[in-house]
Amino acid sequence: MTEVSACNIFNHNKKEKGNYVASLSHSNENGDGGRFVRQKNLFTTPFGDEEGELPVEANRYRLLWAPVCPWAHRSIIVRRLLGLEDVISVGTLDPVRPEKETSDWAFTLDKDNVDPVLNIHYLSDIYLETDPNYNQRPTVPCVVDLKTRKVVNNDYFNLTRYFETKWTKFHKEGAPDLYPVELRKEIDEFNDDLFDKFNNGVYKAGFARSQEAYQEAVLGVFKKMDELEERLEHSRYIFGDKITESDIRVYVTLARFDIAYNNAFKVNLKTLKEYKNLWAYARDLYQTRGFGDTTDFDAIKKHYHLCCVPNPYKILPLGPNLEEWNTPHYRDKREYK
Repeated sequence: MTEVSACNIFNHNKKEKGNYVASLSHSNENGDGGRFVRQKNLFTTPFGDEEGELPVEANRYRLLWAPVCPWAHRSIIVRRLLGLEDVISVGTLDPVRPEKETSDWAFTLDKDNVDPVLNIHYLSDIYLETDPNYNQRPTVPCVVDLKTRKVVNNDYFNLTRYFETKWTKFHKEGAPDLYPVELRKEIDEFNDDLFDKFNNGVYKAGFARSQEAYQEAVLGVFKKMDELEERLEHSRYIFGDKITESDIRVYVTLARFDIAYNNAFKVNLKTLKEYKNLWAYARDLYQTRGFGDTTDFDAIKKHYHLCCVPNPYKILPLGPNLEEWNTPHYRDKREYK
């Protein structure tokens, strides 16, 4: 299965700026029956030691991300868990998209509004420098080769697995095995289904252009949440008592669920907090180093409510109460059967 990243389309009418759903009428991501179909990633060269692969070298690459994006967020979580922070630098983009005629991300969090390493204002700058004919959405996460100043990988479905399996010589001592050999087949199958029904399911709902497409997506999301709720009754994490790649993929959607997807995307049959196991599991991960300390709820709220849906007066919701994420979860005290 091929995943694709980020939200907005590359070209849209100025009057529709900030409204992703309306913008889809001009996009190749508008599928049959009003269904949202994501564009494909173009930079998918893997990391490795074989000919034609991207060489694994310390301080050669810069990872560009926006804290709002779940696909980008999981690469940052893995980078921290594995201790790759000293060998892969990071550039952070503003959660609020710039006022441009094309979909983009901006480095307005940095001094002089430029990335201090690449010296660019917008994410699209490096995409167009890589390929002057690039006409899709510039997406996060993306990895830039600092030697060539080119985007070399934006294949976020596989990026975390490259960090886990190809960057092992740079892993910190005692780094967790997030992709154990004996579970890889099961993890891959789980992740494919999770993306289709849950990770991308919320976007299928939020960007649907028909009632039928919306209902189909929402029902799929909550069916998957019910399955996860039952699974987590019997184990602390998705695959037993150790965190794996799959937990990271579940977490990034759960972290955005009540604050963005439930209200902005109308995925509102239930809130996360109505699921006993899922809510405790989400707090368990949030309170684990690498998860909560890389989660920017303020940025998430701004992006989804100011950029993703019509909001002419730019009003941000006050809730939810984020202090609840630090309440005891007790999942480390439970017995699982």
